[in-house]
Amino acid sequence: MGRIWSYPEFLNSWVKLTTACVDISLNASEVIFRRTMKIASGEMSRPEAVAMVLEKATAFASATERATVAAARGGDAIGIASAALKPYRTKTRSNARRLRG
Repeated sequence: MGRIWSYPEFLNSWVKLTTACVDISLNASEVIFRRTMKIASGEMSRPEAVAMVLEKATAFASATERATVAAARGGDAIGIASAALKPYRTKTRSNARRLRG
C-alpha cells in the first residue's frame, strides 16, 4: 500500500517535479541553440562535439541508477521521477551556463 499524502505535500511534490521539467526544457533549448550556432559558424571544437554525444549516455546511466535506488528504497512515482530527472537537470543547467561564456 502506498503512502497517504496530505494535499499540501502532494501539491508541493508536483510543483517541484513540474519546475524541474520546465527548467530542463528551457536549459536544453538554450544549449541546442548555442551548439547549433557554434556548428553553423564552424566554431565547435572536437571535445565539445564528442561531449555532446557522450553526455547523453552518461546522463541516462546516472538517471537510471538514481531511479532504481529511489524505487528500491520504496519511493513513490513522483520521488522516482524526480530522482531520474536530477542528472538531466544538472547537466543541462551546467551546459547552458558553460556555453553562455
